[in-house]
Amino acid sequence: MFITILTFFIILGLLVLTHELGHFSVARLFKVRAEEFGFGLPPRIIGWVKNRAGRWQKISGSDPIEGYQNTVWSLNWLPIGGFVKIKGEDGEGLENADSFSSKKIWQRFLMLFAGVFMNFVLCFVLLSACFMTGIPTMVDDVPAADLNINNIKIQVISISSDSPAAQAGLAVGDAFKSVGGETPTTIQDLQEKINSRKDQPTDFIFLRGDEEIAKTITPKALVDAEGRGAIGVGLVKTGIVRYPWYKAIGAGFQNTISLTVAVVKAFGQIIGDIFTHGKVAAEVSGPVGIAVLTGQVVKLGFIYILQFAAMLSLNLAIVNLLPIPGLDGGRILFLLFEKIKGRPLRQKYVELTHQAGFFFLIALIILVTFRDLRTYGEGIINAFKSIF
Repeated sequence: MFITILTFFIILGLLVLTHELGHFSVARLFKVRAEEFGFGLPPRIIGWVKNRAGRWQKISGSDPIEGYQNTVWSLNWLPIGGFVKIKGEDGEGLENADSFSSKKIWQRFLMLFAGVFMNFVLCFVLLSACFMTGIPTMVDDVPAADLNINNIKIQVISISSDSPAAQAGLAVGDAFKSVGGETPTTIQDLQEKINSRKDQPTDFIFLRGDEEIAKTITPKALVDAEGRGAIGVGLVKTGIVRYPWYKAIGAGFQNTISLTVAVVKAFGQIIGDIFTHGKVAAEVSGPVGIAVLTGQVVKLGFIYILQFAAMLSLNLAIVNLLPIPGLDGGRILFLLFEKIKGRPLRQKYVELTHQAGFFFLIALIILVTFRDLRTYGEGIINAFKSIF
């Protein structure tokens, strides 16, 4: 449980800080002052800033940051990512050359888009690292020598409800090591071994990460298995494939593009379901759901954590591009309105719109969190009981 929580905060921190670093870097490129760059969210624990003499000066949690010419680097109490405070981002300082609001529209667009862009870059970097290190890949049911891969295993990718596998507590990602003392070599071989033991209690050994798990399961004649002996799981054969660095970069870029297209289509489907059916048909997870998924990938191993972080970074980038007030996409939309109108929008109404968007997002997070608690609540309670 502790490792899951720690991993969750590390991933969240990496994603958010990378995003904020994008805003910060491009702002400094256009000589816009970044008033504060915070690690974690306020209240502030301590901060440091270079004074006019070029020496680092310590700032306590209650000290104001106004009056400093350089960026205040702060450490904050809530370990949830971080933030960057850009001068003039709320419309003030039109007359100041180092203010966000005084810059041209295309410069402000790049400063806003930079955070999203950095999340795309992080996804690409993490996926490239996965391909260099060795990434789990689905392979055909043929001899391993033909594929030049290693660590081949047959894994569970889905579990039917009320099936023998579900009752035995199997999890997605579990790998078959043996069935009745015999090691399966192909998916067909595994299915035949299970079928031959229909209605017979059979000893199974699974690998869950580095842990061996022994289960006694009785294969049953299931409808979706056409009456053959089965335990109710979907199967896939995987192996660890390593790429040379130059191929890994290409594969990382290609997969980032293809995943982006897939995620955009998925968001389109979700939005379509909301307007046509008045509900979300797809599974959407909030902070609680993501934390639960983090616990599952932690059990699978480090390479799965990298893939999971890459997918979260990509999702964060696309969500931030949605034209919703309060998000980067909403701010970019207002820049478009300003360009069409030919003059700055009234800041009072812009701020009110962003505040309304912010409260909408908070309400949405709360609703999704309640949905997550309804789905995962029992498992979370059991996890805490196992600790205390």
